[in-house]
Amino acid sequence: MADGGSEGEAGRRFPALHHSNFRRYVVGQGVSLVGFWMQSVAQGWLVYSVSGSEFWLGAVAFVGYLPVLCLSPVAGAIVDRVDKYRLILSTQAAAMVLAFALAALAWAGLATVPTVAVLAALLGTVGAFDLPARQAFLVDLVGAEDLPSAIALNATIFNTARVIGPAVAGLLVGSAGETSCFLVNGVSYLAALWALWGMELPPPASRRAAGGDRSLRSGLAYVRGQRATRSLLVALGLVSAFSLQANILMPALAKRTFAADATGYGLLLTAYGAGAVSSALLLARRGRSGRERRRVLLAGLVVFGCGLLGLAASADYATALLCQLVAGFGMVRFTATTNASVQLQVEDAYRGRVMGLHTVMFAGMAPLGSLVLGALATPYGPRPALVLSGLVPLLVAWWLQASLRPADARGA
Repeated sequence: MADGGSEGEAGRRFPALHHSNFRRYVVGQGVSLVGFWMQSVAQGWLVYSVSGSEFWLGAVAFVGYLPVLCLSPVAGAIVDRVDKYRLILSTQAAAMVLAFALAALAWAGLATVPTVAVLAALLGTVGAFDLPARQAFLVDLVGAEDLPSAIALNATIFNTARVIGPAVAGLLVGSAGETSCFLVNGVSYLAALWALWGMELPPPASRRAAGGDRSLRSGLAYVRGQRATRSLLVALGLVSAFSLQANILMPALAKRTFAADATGYGLLLTAYGAGAVSSALLLARRGRSGRERRRVLLAGLVVFGCGLLGLAASADYATALLCQLVAGFGMVRFTATTNASVQLQVEDAYRGRVMGLHTVMFAGMAPLGSLVLGALATPYGPRPALVLSGLVPLLVAWWLQASLRPADARGA
């Protein structure tokens, strides 16, 4: 899969870019994720505009992530049994159809909170299969040696889209309405499908894990026997629930605290994404030993928590933007390093199931956090909820420092 010709400067700095399939993946996912973030911003703004309630912001996020919580472990077991490539083609096509459906409802004036919630739940069901499949697919694109670089670059494109998407969405929502963002997202999936169709991959049988018990039960038993993996997944679940979900509070923070419009809301998310992109690019440039990854991971938690606490205490909009930048930087230091550490430990035969559990912790725990943060912000405003979001990474860093032994440095 690696190219045999001359390598460009980008390839020398970022080893995963030596692989032509991964370069296609970066382009396709980069375009598609811009559309995804545009829809995410527009959907949050639409729900808050229709309902005027932080609770309903949290509730719609809850129903969107609930299928990920319930289905991802089963989906991970399925990923270990089927051709990941064909599964990803199917999930990307399904997500495109749902984006067009939301655009049609918004255009027709039928996009109420219940209808948006139903489509969010359907998209979450698609994501429950798509997320572990795409995570496990990365090793097929670049191999184990360049996997940390691929994970960091994957985080880079995800968070670059987090910068571009909200900024564009903020402008479009104000000028053309939410429908335009949903429509652009639907069209953007064509880029992802183009990238997948053009890949040159080995036959399906050689890409599947060979032999063994592929049941969910055996995958759970495998993780129970891996101390470092178990600790990292628990830590990821706690931080994802109560800290990664802090961005659902941004519409309320923009409107209630800083009297900002849709553009101001988009800029808060853009600042967060800018910090995340810079962090991911630094991670992607070179490999790290297990001990280095452990230090980066713990430092990322501390920076993430401090950024969110600073956001909660911000007296003005400019300070809030700076704190979002800091929080995004720390967030990727933690999440991308956790992903790389887990994937470098896992055996190929269990990769789908472990990444299914990773998906549960990374995205599936969000329903709990969405409800808690939304319920806390409804009577008291977004600041107390942000304090909770900022304290959790600091507490998790303290726990991981004691939980991960030096012998665990190989993976964490």
